[in-house]
Amino acid sequence: MPLSKPKKVNVKDHFQSKYSYMLTEPVGKNFDPNFQPQLTPKQMLELGVFGGVYLNDCQKEFPKSWFDKAKLSGHGYDASLNFFKIRASKPYDYWLKKGWIHPDDPRGWFQWYARYYMGRRHKDDARQIGRWKAFRRHVGALQKNCKKGDVSCRRKQRQALLHWAYDSRKL
Repeated sequence: MPLSKPKKVNVKDHFQSKYSYMLTEPVGKNFDPNFQPQLTPKQMLELGVFGGVYLNDCQKEFPKSWFDKAKLSGHGYDASLNFFKIRASKPYDYWLKKGWIHPDDPRGWFQWYARYYMGRRHKDDARQIGRWKAFRRHVGALQKNCKKGDVSCRRKQRQALLHWAYDSRKL
């Protein structure tokens, strides 16, 4: 059931200063049936994703509790903060060249997911959910090539799956 009174969020960070959006759904509820992430944004930040540099300057937009135990870097990307201690991300310029960045979510998929989780619904939802579903191919690769529970097998692929809210620790 949608929120009875939508809430407006005004964004002010390094990437956006004149952007606002509406939260129309309850936090963590009413997801598209084709989108069933295994991890919440809070869990992802606590596990260690994106070298500790994701959402650093826009924490006020999200619940404070998301950042209480988050593995964050104050000095740039640090792969040691990632759960699998490995870099599994392409550079931002690569994302831009591939056309993966929507102007309303200039930080990419995780920013879209964090806002979706908070209750925003957006014209880009279907595309982002499609990208999330396509990333599932990496689950199959792990299942085919690794013994269940062997988290040392394909660590880069496992880290990348964490970035997409798939819990690769359980594969």
